[in-house]
Amino acid sequence: MTALAHRALRALEQFNAARPWDHNAHYHPWILRQLPRRFGSALDVGCGSGDLARLLAARAGTVHGIDSDPEITARARELTPASTPVTFTTADALTGIPAGSYDVITCVAVLHHLPLTDALAAFRRHLAPGGTLVILGLSRPATPVDYLLGTAAAPLNAATGWLKNRGRTAPRPVSMTAMTRPADMTFPDIARQARSVLPGARLRRRLFWRYTLVWRRR
Repeated sequence: MTALAHRALRALEQFNAARPWDHNAHYHPWILRQLPRRFGSALDVGCGSGDLARLLAARAGTVHGIDSDPEITARARELTPASTPVTFTTADALTGIPAGSYDVITCVAVLHHLPLTDALAAFRRHLAPGGTLVILGLSRPATPVDYLLGTAAAPLNAATGWLKNRGRTAPRPVSMTAMTRPADMTFPDIARQARSVLPGARLRRRLFWRYTLVWRRR
């Protein structure tokens, strides 16, 4: 990388850091479109500050959110009105899922923190017949398609940050304060392993360094 390119990249990183926006929340409307208008119960794995869980509550009889971070779980409780049919628990995503089955299970930007096949098998066990699993995940770029999408997303990311923050600098949203780490699996590897656990799962690369997985249990 030339010195000029390095400076340009650094300037872009500083611009984005000063105008943050939640890439995961960007996909919440899409997640909701994959789900029935009404359903009985939902589980949000890695619920963070509870933004998606509260959206699910508008359609569900009950929603339960779990997250391994006690601070962000406490924040989710603070942000959720008492009348909302949502509960939050600090729990491990593999061993702490409450007993029973759920009509909807969602998992946003968490799967790369977990053993992939073990996590998907746990979600499958807890998904009720006819239920829907929706995952928004991160993968490590490795193919020409990955790099092409990343290149396309870079200017859109900056433009979206500018528009959402109305050109002003801003602090990170509460939803972006949870602990994170980079993904280490590539999309082709994720897709292959996911389909071995969830036959018929639909996976697709998305903009803003994300992919989606949808699986419906028969």
